[in-house]
Amino acid sequence: MRFTTYTKYTGAWLDALNLEGLMEMLSDFLMDGGFAGGPNYHPYWGWSGTEDTSSLEALKQALLEALIKSGQLTPEMLQELRGEGAGDAEVQKKIAELLDDLIQRMVEEGYISLDQGSPQFTGPVQDVTGQGQIDEAKDASRSVQFNLSQKGMDFLGYRALRNLLGALGKASLGVHDTPHLATGVEAEAASKPYEFGDTLNLDIPATLKNAIEREGLSLPLNLEYGDLMVHQSEYRSSCATVLMLDISHSMILYGEDRFSPAKKVALALSHLIRTQFPGDTLKVVTFGDRAQEIPLSQLARAQVGPFHTNTAEGLEVARRLLSAQKQDMRQIIMITDGKPSAVTLPDGRVYTNSGGMDAHILRRTFQEVAACRKGGILINTFMLARDPYLVQFVKKVSEIARGKAYFTSTMTLGQYIMMDFMKRKRRRVG
Repeated sequence: MRFTTYTKYTGAWLDALNLEGLMEMLSDFLMDGGFAGGPNYHPYWGWSGTEDTSSLEALKQALLEALIKSGQLTPEMLQELRGEGAGDAEVQKKIAELLDDLIQRMVEEGYISLDQGSPQFTGPVQDVTGQGQIDEAKDASRSVQFNLSQKGMDFLGYRALRNLLGALGKASLGVHDTPHLATGVEAEAASKPYEFGDTLNLDIPATLKNAIEREGLSLPLNLEYGDLMVHQSEYRSSCATVLMLDISHSMILYGEDRFSPAKKVALALSHLIRTQFPGDTLKVVTFGDRAQEIPLSQLARAQVGPFHTNTAEGLEVARRLLSAQKQDMRQIIMITDGKPSAVTLPDGRVYTNSGGMDAHILRRTFQEVAACRKGGILINTFMLARDPYLVQFVKKVSEIARGKAYFTSTMTLGQYIMMDFMKRKRRRVG
């Protein structure tokens, strides 16, 4: 006879945790701008390049901090982490198992990948401040590296896009366009007389009004060609976009990370274009001492370095990429916080001058701006600083390129870019 043994289900902490919420709280850690120049440490720079941001141990520490901030740990667990507990080995073991299970779940759901398979690291876990002994589990987890998967990148892009568009809001009145529709009378939505070739989207009230004015209220009502009125629709043109990201050292100067918010905007734009505007394209170009295109899949690992700002070469690379595109609109969105301080010479050497607005560097930069305008490429500049000489430089770029200049901060950067992008994606056609 067959017997089945049942045991009482005690539940697991993992079942009660919101993994998507934790992923969103980890976005700053996963999209850390970093600093690629460890040996070039400077006391005023926020990163030295020596921080561990890609090992499993670093991910565990970030998860612990996210769990603490989200209030999803029990009081006993918090006491152990803060060093205020009784040193309960059972509680410490449960914390370690919880972290391992969380990472395992992130791997299974495709948010991250590991370079050494799925580890089983359990054991005592010290507080997140780093006090206490480092055990063998921590040493082992430092040897395992994790990578953000395409699904993880897409998830962060979706959340960033949702937050950015949500921040635009529709509860209060303002002068900015938003992607929302509302009931009411839209002044720009007037119908027009039908012309050969128009889509026969009849404005029936306007058509009948024309016929009645011509013939009066009599039946049958005869319609003539001149009576026909059609609705004007909204035309969404295809657009090729290059997002230029400044990776000079000033993007993390004085401990303020300006690069990570820029990367989040790139992810949000990528998700928006792929899901709402499939005919559009988005490419990313970073510019420091030199400029190069980077794939979106590598965006999370892009770092700021001990670089100058070679704006001219960045524009040249962006222009070359856009010249190969066949979309109706071609644009450059340039995010920077400093003046051009480098230029590539004909022999490939890089000429730099951090002291001021070098005439040779400015001339070469303005030549590239003019080349973009000649090629029909719009340049919109988003400046993360407001120094007077930078204001003059950006105004000159906008004047030459017939683009726009936005002086913003890391808090409003994404909102400004999204509003500008959505506004120029719509125009009325007859």
